[in-house]
Amino acid sequence: MATAPAILGTLALDRRGALPLQAQLYRTLREAVLSGRLAPGTRLPASRVLAGDLRIARNTVVAVFEQLVNEGYFESRVGSGTRVATIRPETLLYARPSSRVETPGPRPVLSRRGEALARVRRATSGADIRAFQVGLPAIDAFPIETWARLLARRARTPTKGSLGYSYAAGHPALREAIASYLGAARGVVCRPTQVIVVAGAQAALDLACRMLLDPGDAAWIEEPGYLGARGALLAADARPIPVPIDGEGLDVAAGARLAPDAKVAYASPSHQMPLGVTMSLSRRLALIDWAARSGAWILEDDYDSEFRYDGRPLSAMQGIDASGRVIYVGGFSKTVFAALRVGYLVVPEVLVDAFATGMRHTGHSAAVVVQAALADFIAEGHFAAHVRRMRTLYERRQARLLRAAERHLAGLLAVTPSQAGMHVVGRLPRGADDVAVAETALRAGISVRPLSVHHLGSRREHGLLLGYAGVPEREIDRGVERLADAIAGAVDGARRRG
Repeated sequence: MATAPAILGTLALDRRGALPLQAQLYRTLREAVLSGRLAPGTRLPASRVLAGDLRIARNTVVAVFEQLVNEGYFESRVGSGTRVATIRPETLLYARPSSRVETPGPRPVLSRRGEALARVRRATSGADIRAFQVGLPAIDAFPIETWARLLARRARTPTKGSLGYSYAAGHPALREAIASYLGAARGVVCRPTQVIVVAGAQAALDLACRMLLDPGDAAWIEEPGYLGARGALLAADARPIPVPIDGEGLDVAAGARLAPDAKVAYASPSHQMPLGVTMSLSRRLALIDWAARSGAWILEDDYDSEFRYDGRPLSAMQGIDASGRVIYVGGFSKTVFAALRVGYLVVPEVLVDAFATGMRHTGHSAAVVVQAALADFIAEGHFAAHVRRMRTLYERRQARLLRAAERHLAGLLAVTPSQAGMHVVGRLPRGADDVAVAETALRAGISVRPLSVHHLGSRREHGLLLGYAGVPEREIDRGVERLADAIAGAVDGARRRG
């Protein structure tokens, strides 16, 4: 005997809602199946009947039934209408949506590398906080209309190569533009074929560490140093060896004592992150000599090199390396805008094929249409003009920050001027906890980075990194005043607890 169709009296559609009626009906019927309200084998009303009950077009009901049939929730048989598919009860148990609030379970088990990476915290601010976030360029001064025009032009007229897998090592026009720019502006000696384009400087470091290091290999890292480099080494399961920084940059002799067998040395010689020290020529030559003798590789991170306010930017260490041991790393997040996510490596000829092949297995490729637009941005002179404008703007913003610090931070934070870059370093009074100060400042809407987190060893300096490049000048004075209140409150609270 044929079963009567189900009476779907609980179905209700919101005609004023933002979701179309067809989508509402689909979701309601699907959830009824998953929750068990419509049991397996239940016969559905005819599409004409259901459409009349709901006062909607029959075509809407037919389209929903067809979709649910295609997805396996309904079955349609000639002569017997549409029924709920026979889904095993245990399948419904796992598929059923739930409104319960899940209680936190045990902590997920991560790999040793995953645990180490999770402890490297690189940011302490939200997206809406401006003063004084480190590494944020002047978005308000970027020529967005020019960029939009170039990007739209490339998107409208893509080449065959840009729609496929042809450009594993990067768009040819961008590799050509980068090689030309680096040769003229940074003294890098390379051919376009040596440029490997990746999804940001962090991706460049990650790829280099994966390609050059085995688990447990020792690698020098500056102390204090760049958190991104530490993260890349940990992701490769390497063994970071903190090598001290002094007034001449990385102490090569100390590194040779601490880990003479290191396979990689990471350095930011033009503008050391976070202290801003420039590596002396004698140290650069010593580092190159050590790498040549030991068969190690040097990762030269040209951090903030374009923004030097006292004379021309210094030439890259790669340009004086006759032994072919330097891998040059750069990116456009600081010079263009942070969300661009395009970086590059300049690798010795012997590594080109291996790195280009490795790119295919890492997911580090940057969007080709963005690469093409960036190539135009550089080749047409917009990039060089923008960097020149930003150099002047950042120098002015740093001066404004220093004047405000003199007025409001005396006795609380000793801020040191910088001849380059996008941030300055301030030292806190003895005994102050920079992490606690940063947390207090964050609650007041100010983003500063503790200097101590850049240390890997047990001996740590306590201070704050204050980014100024991305802060409009009208916000600098107000931000410094709020920072002064936050520091004073954190220091007073620590004294009372002590």
